[in-house]
Amino acid sequence: MAPPDTRVLPFDEAAIAEAARLVLAGEPVAVPTETVYGLAADATNAAAVARIYAAKGRPSFNPLIVHVPDQAAAETIGQLDDQALALAAEHWPGPLTLVVPLRASSGIAALVTAGLPTVALRVPAHPAMQALLAATGKPLAAPSANTSGRLSPTRAAHVLAGLNGRIPLVIDGGPTERGIESTIVAATGGPLRLLRRGPIEVEAEQASGAVEAPGMMASHYAPTKPLRLDATEACNGEYLIGFGPVHGKASLSPSGDPIEAAARLFDLLHQADAAPEPRIAVAPVLGNGLAAAIRDRLNRAAAPHS
Repeated sequence: MAPPDTRVLPFDEAAIAEAARLVLAGEPVAVPTETVYGLAADATNAAAVARIYAAKGRPSFNPLIVHVPDQAAAETIGQLDDQALALAAEHWPGPLTLVVPLRASSGIAALVTAGLPTVALRVPAHPAMQALLAATGKPLAAPSANTSGRLSPTRAAHVLAGLNGRIPLVIDGGPTERGIESTIVAATGGPLRLLRRGPIEVEAEQASGAVEAPGMMASHYAPTKPLRLDATEACNGEYLIGFGPVHGKASLSPSGDPIEAAARLFDLLHQADAAPEPRIAVAPVLGNGLAAAIRDRLNRAAAPHS
């Protein structure tokens, strides 16, 4: 049976109320920002964030931008130094994302940050996204509302072209103003680093190397211990992370649910990394879509460290 078509509602109070209801129920919804349409979900709810990845068919769990209503909200999630505060004062609300150290008390799901100690924060200028932030009272993780690897959506019709039937709702706010994703700058101590070019020009060093933000390539959070994949039982000295019928010290999902597994992935890798066992093993994660994305991330984590 085919999934129901995605509803499209014009941007108004009723649409925001319905979108907020869905977000608070753990669903992602598409909403316009001043850059492109975003696929927004509660950034504190790991299962909701996993549903973003499931809808997009995203091939790997890279960090997502967290949208917040204002600078004060940003400062409860990340640590903004003087350089970050100066950029925020000049460009927020607007198409600038700041990657800053994550506060331990942030409440942001580990899947949002891809297990990294930093978080990407933005205060959007679009009234629809601001209205949804106000209506939910939650920080919203929101990558572009398209299937992974496709062109970024600047109209509601673009969202439907890729995600119809995969998400419950699109708020139609007309064409977006900027049409290109936000500039991303890292302010994590030392010189500012440009992680992604965008609508705002910022004086910063061009970054290279590890992934810290959306739109960057290969690197990633990996545990410090050796990681063995497709394990059906633990060997001596291994902390086994189970999945489905394979039990372990902890399980990504006893029922084999890929959404639950994605939601728990980074938390369990951190847990295993902190355990006394010197090595980690992970059960086979079979399936397509989100399961394939989990395998992709595990393969990266298991690769020899350079």
